[in-house]
Amino acid sequence: MDYILPQAYLFGLVVLLGAMSIVVTRQVLRIRRDELSLIRLESRRNKGIEDAAILYELASVQLRKRLYSQATKTLYQANKQMDGEPPEAKALIENALGFALAAQKEFNDAIKHYKTALTFKADYPVALNNLAFALERQLRVDEAIATYQEVLNIDPTNKTANKRLNRLTKSKAY
Repeated sequence: MDYILPQAYLFGLVVLLGAMSIVVTRQVLRIRRDELSLIRLESRRNKGIEDAAILYELASVQLRKRLYSQATKTLYQANKQMDGEPPEAKALIENALGFALAAQKEFNDAIKHYKTALTFKADYPVALNNLAFALERQLRVDEAIATYQEVLNIDPTNKTANKRLNRLTKSKAY
């Protein structure tokens, strides 16, 4: 009986350390993967290979690394290269550009790009959610509510739209 408490403590400590090592290892591997992708894509870009898909992939890595101003520049370049791309790809690029701008609190420009993305793909819930959030940040609550409702018309189980719409309607009621 005298050894149960120290053994339980030791066992708990080993389990906690094991879990933490798994979490840290996963994070290190994720960062390493992004770094390798960034190096590979930058080298392709430096060799003069600049099509919209490669630029979008590079910008996606830059966004994951929170390099918003670099991602914005890359996405503007991708935007210039997207003439032969299908509408879905154009919508992805425009939405990502809007996201990069919104992350820099440039909501007017972000809204323009979200709306452009929706011209390429009208039933794009991610762009609609992003648009509604940007409208919300500009205190255009009625427009944000209508946009979140539009998301729910397309995807009734959209968690982001449900959560944000509930929060907005509650705050508007007060």
